[in-house]
Amino acid sequence: MMSKINMPSGYKDLVRIGTSSWTYDSWKDLIYQPSKKYKTHEYLADYSKYYNTVEVDQWFWSLFPIGIKLPKTEVVKSYADSIPDDFIFTLKAPNSITLTNFYAKQPANQIKFSNKPNEHFLETGILKEFLKRLEPMAGKLGPVMFQFEYLNKNKMSSLDEFIDRLKKFFADIPRGFEYAIELRNPNFLRSPFFEFLNDCRLGLVLVDGHFMPPIEQVADNFQTQAGFTIIRLQGNAPYEKSEKDVWNGKLEAKDNKLESAVKIAAKNAKRGVRTYIYVKNQYEGCGPITIERIVEKLRTANVKTAVTSGVH
Repeated sequence: MMSKINMPSGYKDLVRIGTSSWTYDSWKDLIYQPSKKYKTHEYLADYSKYYNTVEVDQWFWSLFPIGIKLPKTEVVKSYADSIPDDFIFTLKAPNSITLTNFYAKQPANQIKFSNKPNEHFLETGILKEFLKRLEPMAGKLGPVMFQFEYLNKNKMSSLDEFIDRLKKFFADIPRGFEYAIELRNPNFLRSPFFEFLNDCRLGLVLVDGHFMPPIEQVADNFQTQAGFTIIRLQGNAPYEKSEKDVWNGKLEAKDNKLESAVKIAAKNAKRGVRTYIYVKNQYEGCGPITIERIVEKLRTANVKTAVTSGVH
């Protein structure tokens, strides 16, 4: 079994590292009990013995031809009750808010909905209801991420139009929450977008994967005023599949990319900016193993910083 991650001094309270989702039987012998048959909330309770944050992806999937699907309050409460008080959930906002159209690929019996315009795109009422249902997580809720698809010219005529629509949306949403934006169009990662983020105190999600630019390159062009940055280690689709969907071993080491994430976290820490890092199993082959590798690289970076500054 692995040990609970111990963040090096200098990064405590400023860097949180977790995985994208948590219900994997293949993590038994790593962080889960080998002989136990888990229910969803039981996975989370054991997960929180090792990590102090997780990315919740499941409520992103909300846009269906039969209507909008939002989380049940009792499920939210069961998650919140499963973890300690210092644990943080980072959530994806429902895709019913961030998709301009229904997905092109639908189940065969729903093919008529392929590429149908989504009338709920950037609808503030859905976000308000979503946040209301998250009330049991009060005190344990971190940033809410808005993941936008690749917005080509058929879906969004220009970056200016996108920013104008975002301004109207964020002017009418609940305060008291931290919000961040994830793009899948590298052409939008330009000064006007960065200025908009800082004007609205919105965080940026740095994505390693989905054919986006290197995260260190993007981070060098943007100094956040939101007080936090999110790094999502995703990989490029189609993801490499492990045999029988088992994710308990390293399939492909990405040392240089992990070091980029560490450099960003180190620079943020010096400024007092929080960094959330979330790892997908498919990134290297096993989320918990990748996390251990990141923490070790943070520890090494911390030692180098201490030596450089004359601290022994």
